[in-house]
Amino acid sequence: MARLANWLKLAMLLGTMALTMAPMQHASAEMELPGLEHHKGTKCVDPVDYIRRNHPDLLRHHRDQVVREGIRTQKYNLNRCIECHVNPKTGSVASGKDDFCVACHAYTGVQLSCWGCHNPKPGTGSKPVEQAAKTSPMMSSVKAEEQSK
Repeated sequence: MARLANWLKLAMLLGTMALTMAPMQHASAEMELPGLEHHKGTKCVDPVDYIRRNHPDLLRHHRDQVVREGIRTQKYNLNRCIECHVNPKTGSVASGKDDFCVACHAYTGVQLSCWGCHNPKPGTGSKPVEQAAKTSPMMSSVKAEEQSK
């Protein structure tokens, strides 16, 4: 009798798992992957799968090296990414739903935080401090601190 009860518990567990997984598989099969393309160059600085998974960490590490240590390298430079991935129609990587960064981040449900300080258009670099202060809470506190001195 105990063996039968264990088998029934196992069957219920497997049935519950199958029912909860079915909607997820169905939803992901219907979602179309965003069209991610680079418009300049022939390949990325690293394999595409590696960059897709690790680009936030790589960009944060590069940012920390530049801001805190004054070390500027080119391999994981945000401006270099923008130059290759800019949409020729909009001239940006983040102004419309079909732009490179927006398309992928919308698909994954991740909020972009780069554009508070950086311009999503090539050749423009960082926004002036006054403009960045309007969009970044960190910049406004720094600016207020400087003015109080």
